[in-house]
Amino acid sequence: MATLLVTGGAGFIGSNFVHHVVAHTDHRVVVLDKLTYAGNRASLDGLPADRVELVVGDIADADLVDALFARVDAVVHYAAESHNDNSLHDPRPFLDTNIIGTYTLLEAARRHDRRLHHISTDEVYGDLELDDPRRFTESTPYNPSSPYSSTKAGSDLLVRAWVRSFGVRATISNCSNNYGPYQHVEKFIPRQITNVIRGIRPKLYGAGENVRDWIHADDHSSAVLTILDKGEIGQTYLIGADGEKDNKEVVELILSLFGQSPDAYDHVTDRPGHDLRYAIDSTKLRTELGWTPAYQDFETGLKATIDWYRDNEAWWAPAKDGVEAFYASKGQ
Repeated sequence: MATLLVTGGAGFIGSNFVHHVVAHTDHRVVVLDKLTYAGNRASLDGLPADRVELVVGDIADADLVDALFARVDAVVHYAAESHNDNSLHDPRPFLDTNIIGTYTLLEAARRHDRRLHHISTDEVYGDLELDDPRRFTESTPYNPSSPYSSTKAGSDLLVRAWVRSFGVRATISNCSNNYGPYQHVEKFIPRQITNVIRGIRPKLYGAGENVRDWIHADDHSSAVLTILDKGEIGQTYLIGADGEKDNKEVVELILSLFGQSPDAYDHVTDRPGHDLRYAIDSTKLRTELGWTPAYQDFETGLKATIDWYRDNEAWWAPAKDGVEAFYASKGQ
């Protein structure tokens, strides 16, 4: 049995990882989470208290981080400010968490010689044209387009530098867009699902042509565990499940799975700086480490996600009205 420190483990992707670790290993987990609006204690409900511990704190708190590193065997770093629109409004928190926070973790990993895996995003690569046949690979040059993606790119480069300069035992993964349980209702897929549940027409940004490469959060979790176990130190692995869909397709599929007309949605103002297309080539992860996604069909994963939001209204309802009021004020 190992003890893992999971930063951001009360957030969407981090909490899914904690649930996955408990279900598929005998590891203990210490969650370090600041519990901003994106973190939720309820996302850890039902997990055994003898295996999961929540510590409320900031990854930029060097003393706290140092004390926690002394107690664990390895670290999986999910914690990040990650909302693109928020980064355009106020970039400073993204610098504090994504840059200074990651630096703080790397220095602790260096002092304590702990294995660290850094979770990043495909948004560091910028975007692709809709008709571009290419996908992002581990050798694609960085071309971030927002304060969020630029600070994630910066954190990736810090990890690479600490591996090379100080021998820190770290790996990186860049993943495509996640969907699944415990995702905040401000995000595209849960917002549309909960709109339909509430009898509100879904909202489609602009013409809905923007393409994302969707992966279920449970598949992301299994990939991270694979990298933690088998990944080569200093290497980057791209995580994707060949789930390219444009936003229009996603909204129409959600409506169809609810048994409603696929055109029963409203067009709203597009997001500023809305990247056109992301697409991941996960060949390295699959061939070198033997990983494959369980949800190889997007519709199956989306149906399971709809079922979760139907069954867990108590989890998402407290935030729903405020989110819709905020978007309505922006014409979205």
